[in-house]
This record gives sequence, structure tokens and C-alpha cells, in this order.
Amino acid sequence: MPFVTHSSSSHAIDWAPLDKREIFAFLVDRLASGRRVALVSLVEAFGSSMRDPGAHMAVDEDGAFVGSLSGGCIERAVIAEAGDAIAEGAPRVTRFGQGSRYIDIRLPCGGGLDLHFQPLLKDDLPRQALDAINSRQPFALALRTDAQPPSFISDWHPTCWDAAKGIATIGHWPNPRVLIVGHGAVVAKLAEQARAWGAEIAIITPDKVLADGLTQDGFDSVVIGAPTETRALISDAWTAVVFLFHDHDWEPALIAHALEQPHFFIGAMGSKRAHAARCEALRTRGVSEAAIAGISAPIGVFHSVRDPATLAISVLAEVADRFRNQGAFAAQLPALRQTNIRQIG
Repeated sequence: MPFVTHSSSSHAIDWAPLDKREIFAFLVDRLASGRRVALVSLVEAFGSSMRDPGAHMAVDEDGAFVGSLSGGCIERAVIAEAGDAIAEGAPRVTRFGQGSRYIDIRLPCGGGLDLHFQPLLKDDLPRQALDAINSRQPFALALRTDAQPPSFISDWHPTCWDAAKGIATIGHWPNPRVLIVGHGAVVAKLAEQARAWGAEIAIITPDKVLADGLTQDGFDSVVIGAPTETRALISDAWTAVVFLFHDHDWEPALIAHALEQPHFFIGAMGSKRAHAARCEALRTRGVSEAAIAGISAPIGVFHSVRDPATLAISVLAEVADRFRNQGAFAAQLPALRQTNIRQIG
């Protein structure tokens, strides 16, 4: 990708902002209503900041907006600047905080942000982005400060800002998907908490009553009648598969199948003794030691938890920590295209 250089920011790339579906859906909806809007993108950060390069806001000409770039410190000023960019009909990059021409607008953390403002009159770009998000495909946006229009890139590229050329590239991975396989109260608690985090949720359970309740709450739930029913267990490289069975006899065929699917995390509930028995059952099915070693068990950042809500927090914290290891995805992007790749990270 010779037309960009990497940002000089010391911040980690916010490579998967979880609010991107709402942001691009807002743009598509407003443009369909005949409104003028702007996509605001954080392209460079200096010092401390609430968000990393790659984060967005969407702003309507009437001041309505979705997203956040500073935790509330400069959003009103960003909306005003977006209104000016919309009125002018031309993209721009404006600095807020440290080094800004707006001396009366400061970030309490003392940092500085370079924000790219892209006025939009057509829905081509946000609609392409929204389609990629909904189909769980990596993508990138190329944003400029000259007269050339922004463009959609149908593959992931790292988030970069070339100030000399006035070109920003914003890369987006799919949102995390948490596939919960199991039964009991912790299944519902984890589904609720993971949805609040911003993940996509799917549930596979032998408990029809549980599945019906989760479906009524808007979750994608599938009921299985036997431990060998594995066809519903489908994942991609941005999926965490979490097994929450108290009856571990349900696990061997399902876990063996999950280990053959792409994923970024697989974990299972139970004691160390239960996990030793689980590993032995997997060995009898011909699962390799390397694959078995990739199972996180006992699952969670703290163990011996019996309360369902607390266990769900513990599990989600481990999943989120693994998901934030963006280096694993970036380094192994070529490998992710291969069907024989399983776990990364």
C-alpha cells in the first residue's frame, strides 16, 4: 500500500471500534432522508486520548450525531466543525486539543487529536461499509483532503495518516462474535453482557425454554437435541466460542468440531479436574495436543465463581482481552485466508 505512511502516533490502533454499525447505519438513514451529513474520523492522536486512530463519529447537518471521539470533552465543537465542513462541501483535517488553533478548546488529558471531516451527499461509501459490517467482512476507507472523493477498499488495511499527502486510511475488522454453547443461567447473563459490549451473539443450547426466552430477547438461538448435532456451530476468525455446560458429556463432539473452525478464542467452563477429563475425551476423538492446548479452561479471569452474573463478567473479560490483541490478527492476516487455519492469538 505505497500511497500511505504509518501514523507517528504512539497509540495502539483502535482496530475494531464496536460502534461502527450504528455510525454507518446513521449515515445511510440520514442520506436516504435527503439530509447532508459528515463522517468524522480520528486519524492521529498525541498524548493521552479516550479513543485511538480509526474511531468515527457521524454528524447530521442539524447537529444530531452518533459516536464519540473524546468521551464528551470536544463533541460539541466537533459537531460545529462538521457543520462548517458540510456547508462548505469540502473535506478537511482539524486539530483539537494540544497544538490546535482553537485555544479555548482543550482536552483535560492534555492530548491532541487530528480529525478528518468528510461531507457526504451520496450513500455509496457508508452503504458499502454497512454491507461489509453486516456480512462480517474486513474493509478499509481511504479519506483525502483534496478534491478526490473518498473510496471504499474491500479488504483490511492498517489505519494510517499521511499528513504530507493529506490521505488517511482507516481499517476495520468485523465486530467480535460470541458463540455461546451450553445451558444454565450463565448463558443468558453472558449473552446480555456481551451484547452490551457490542459483540454479535449466537447461542446453541439443548434447553428449549432457555432458547425461547433468549429468542424473545432478540438473540439468535438454536436448540440441539443431541451432543453430536454440530452443524449449527459455525464460526469465523472473529468468533469466540464459549462452552458453558455443567453436564460435560455434551462437550466432546461439539468442542472437537469447534476446534476445526476458525476462531480467535475457545474456552470451557469447569474445574481443572473436569478439564483433564475433557482433554482425555478429545484425545480419544483424535484431536491433536496443539488444538487441545488452545482451549482456555477453566474459563474466565478469576476462577471458582458460582454466581452466573459474576461468571459471565469473568468470561467476557477474558474474551475481550483476547480480542484486543490486534497484533495477532494483523500479523496473521494472510493465514486467515486459508481454510486450515484455526485459532490465532
